[in-house]
Amino acid sequence: MATRILSVIGRKNAGKTTLTVALARELTHRGHRVMTIKHGHHPADADRAGSDSWRHFNLGRAERTLLASPETRVLFERAPDEYDPEALAQRYMQGADIVLCEGYKRAALPKIEVFRSAAAAHPIFDPAAPNAGEWIALVVDNVDTDNPAIRAARCAVLRFQDTSWLTTLTNVAWERAERL
Repeated sequence: MATRILSVIGRKNAGKTTLTVALARELTHRGHRVMTIKHGHHPADADRAGSDSWRHFNLGRAERTLLASPETRVLFERAPDEYDPEALAQRYMQGADIVLCEGYKRAALPKIEVFRSAAAAHPIFDPAAPNAGEWIALVVDNVDTDNPAIRAARCAVLRFQDTSWLTTLTNVAWERAERL
């Protein structure tokens, strides 16, 4: 089975992480092997200064340091800034049925945008943009269905208030995710 990939995007504080977690949980519940990539804008700070793994990586200048503990592995790796989520998925996410990328709004991937009017006045989605066809779903709060961009969308538009929005979104995500 080919690995599928899509991105979950939205403005700051729109709920991208909450949606990514809900989608990952539902896909996992359906028996899929789910892996995620979180796009960060700042260097990751996932270790404590002075810990053994921190010392291996920072003081020892190791190219890679793997922190192996019961049920969890963390890999610290020196690497150039890599924006391409497809290349990252192919390198680090072997065996995934689907990779959910949080962020990467500029990548040419199928997109699910979460949009809440409390977070921004307008969605990222622009029906006149050349990449408008990349959107596979917009998940919005109830008020935002009056937004002109949302009304012009040619993708699924789901409201958080809809009874089965997550079930429908999961179906759309699985069917429309890009195959690597």
